[in-house]
Amino acid sequence: MNIKLVGGAALGLATMLVLSSCGGGGTSSNGGGDKASSAGPVTLKMVAADYGDNPTADNAGTKFWKSVVDEFQAQNPNIKVDVQVINWNDIDKQVATMVQNGQVPDILQTGDYSGFVKDGLLYKVDDVLSPNVSGDMLQKFADFGKVDGTAYGIPFVSSARALFYNKDLFKKAGIAEPPKTWDELKADAEKLKKAGVSQPFGLPLGQEEAQAESFLWMLGNGGGYTDASGKWQINAPQNVEAFTYVKGLVDAGLTTPNPGTKDRKAVWEDFAAGKVGMVNGGPMSIPIFDKGAVKDQYAVAPIPGKTGPLTTTLGVMDWIMAFNKNGHGAEIKKFFDFFYTGDAVNKIVDNYKLLPVTNGGIQKLAGDEKLKPFLDALPNASFYPFKDPKWSEVNTAIKQQIGGAVKDPAKTLGDLQKVAEAG
Repeated sequence: MNIKLVGGAALGLATMLVLSSCGGGGTSSNGGGDKASSAGPVTLKMVAADYGDNPTADNAGTKFWKSVVDEFQAQNPNIKVDVQVINWNDIDKQVATMVQNGQVPDILQTGDYSGFVKDGLLYKVDDVLSPNVSGDMLQKFADFGKVDGTAYGIPFVSSARALFYNKDLFKKAGIAEPPKTWDELKADAEKLKKAGVSQPFGLPLGQEEAQAESFLWMLGNGGGYTDASGKWQINAPQNVEAFTYVKGLVDAGLTTPNPGTKDRKAVWEDFAAGKVGMVNGGPMSIPIFDKGAVKDQYAVAPIPGKTGPLTTTLGVMDWIMAFNKNGHGAEIKKFFDFFYTGDAVNKIVDNYKLLPVTNGGIQKLAGDEKLKPFLDALPNASFYPFKDPKWSEVNTAIKQQIGGAVKDPAKTLGDLQKVAEAG
């Protein structure tokens, strides 16, 4: 499943992005108020991340948003929505360039919102979402959209993570049940390798979503990107130890070859083809696996940690937000209310197996057995430090650099800690 910038300190990040899932003072929500709507049509410019398999696939983002926009525009003929869909590897970079050039969209759907808050680029959620819609949001998720107590980010979709394993390959390797600890994972990986499995453990540390895979290994040793007080701890001893263990798996040939260059999609496709024994994934992995040779041969289990299964897994939220530069708050509000109360959210679940962020949406999925492990994990999930305005920059650096941790854990994590602590 899956998850990821400008002005002042944030503008420095935008510059970095062009080259390359608590703080920051929120300012005025609308930069001086909405412009009065004219009698003629208003066009909303929207930029969105692509959750589809590829630009021509049936679940391509362009097709999804066209269906949503066509329905919305039929009901609201004076509001046009022009959607630009960008793949996950490029969206942060391209949005940063847009903002630098003054070409700010009205709506952005991507993996992070906090970098835009400090300079007052975003509407407050209360200005662009009706109370009945915001009141139906999963509270724990909605709270992560707040900076200094004010909500700017609107949860778009959610997911959690679990371990997928190939039952057929496990049987051939003589493995009776999925691993619960790191030692068991390594022992099982060795058995899979002896049984001829080319990738005993799928390890994607390429740029697509390296921050997620990394976080899971940190959680497995009681670590994470920040401590309980919100202080950055990327190079904490428990994180270095976690990546030292990962390095051992890589050095022993028990993982995806050259994991620092492999994106999750490629590794998931290898799992779908029956080439991978086990891999961390989310509900959005299911459509990929169900289309492959592994269909009906995989199962889901909690992710192993150093001493036992994770008691908390990664909870991922992607976000949608509204920029205030063009003064289209009223029109944006109509679009957001339509999106969250109509069929669009159900289409997301059907197309991508991502989870809703509203109580009503979750209730509709209660009987879905394939999604149940992930729905059950959401209440106790751990999240990226979304609220820290530095997260956007740190997230980008992790995607670009964390692959080096399988060669030199201490140096790589230390370099990332410096990025987090830089003024």
